[in-house]
Amino acid sequence: MPHAEIKYSADMTLDTQAMMALIEATIANHDSGAGAVKSRAFQISDFLHTHVIINITMLPKAHRDADFMTALLGDLSAGLKAIVDQPCAFSLELDFNGPYYHTDNLQGAAA
Repeated sequence: MPHAEIKYSADMTLDTQAMMALIEATIANHDSGAGAVKSRAFQISDFLHTHVIINITMLPKAHRDADFMTALLGDLSAGLKAIVDQPCAFSLELDFNGPYYHTDNLQGAAA
């Protein structure tokens, strides 16, 4: 299950829900087995220079090779830049979770 974090300057107005939906749909178009993308957005009030930075991490898998990642990066970049309709510095990074990454679904404390 991929993760996405969007961090952006408080002087920007972004449709982060549309950005998160685009990220999930684009990843699914490239990799139908990726699953839901756990996404969140942070508006940052203390900043220098207007910017948006998006970090997406996923599990390393054999089919997620350099060609796959380059194509995914290109499609994500084009789609996200179309949503960000104001002047800013734009950064997008795709990365893999490390070997000691662990995830689980917790059900809460037992009664």
